Amino acid sequence: MTFALPAVMGIVNATPDSFYVGGRTPNPDEAIARGCRHFADGAVILDVGGESTRPGAEPVAPDEEAARVVPVIRGLRAACPEALISVDTRRTSVARAALEAGADIINDVSGCNPDEGMWDLVAASGAGYVLMHMRGDPKTMDSLTDYGDVETAVAGALVSCAARLEAKGARPAQIMLDSGLGFAKTHRDSLRLLAATERFAALPYPWLVAASRKRFLGEIAGCPDAEARGPASVGAALWAIGQGADAVRVHDVRETVQAMRVFLAAQAVAQTEAPTPGEEA
Repeated sequence: MTFALPAVMGIVNATPDSFYVGGRTPNPDEAIARGCRHFADGAVILDVGGESTRPGAEPVAPDEEAARVVPVIRGLRAACPEALISVDTRRTSVARAALEAGADIINDVSGCNPDEGMWDLVAASGAGYVLMHMRGDPKTMDSLTDYGDVETAVAGALVSCAARLEAKGARPAQIMLDSGLGFAKTHRDSLRLLAATERFAALPYPWLVAASRKRFLGEIAGCPDAEARGPASVGAALWAIGQGADAVRVHDVRETVQAMRVFLAAQAVAQTEAPTPGEEA
């Protein structure tokens, strides 16, 4: 997956229990409308999820998860034919149903510990695949945060998993990596991983940063309520873009796209008009 500019991935939560109340759209028509707004506001990818993976979340039955996401994906494919659509799932059966409904990408939080058959599906379908780092599952991950050097541990695990996925038959161009901010990470770990974006962006796969409205941003910005973390999320996205991230996953598409356009325009002018060595400023 390659993009001319950093891609904004707009979140479409077809769930009743997302950690961010403002992002919940359990009604399919409302979810489709939100996705269309995201696309109109500049999102390149629409990421549709039917299961909350917040810390401590109870799992959703695969049939129920599929029933939540498939109508939304079908509706978005009809309404926004030019959009890339991803399904945020860790279940092979849900991913398969989503691809059949028109999804282009599987965004898998289980990453290096995939559901049985998931990597075979990726290889056979040719779909894009976001490989995210996580230990355990949403109910256990907060107890699995002993890393030592978290940057080295996460980078090594992701590159190793990507190599295993390629050995299954997936092409490198299908794969995007995500460090899994907040997933089996302390607040400090997540901040260190965000700070190391430039290092991760140099890996031989596109890099996705998904920090939007997460708890570690609230810890830094003094916003315990996820509903108030919009500005902190835009700040995190701009940092990631400035450090070379290929994509950012966000709830606040319009605000992020506007900020990104200003940042990139100023960056381009600064790079074009900077004096050459030996030239007077």
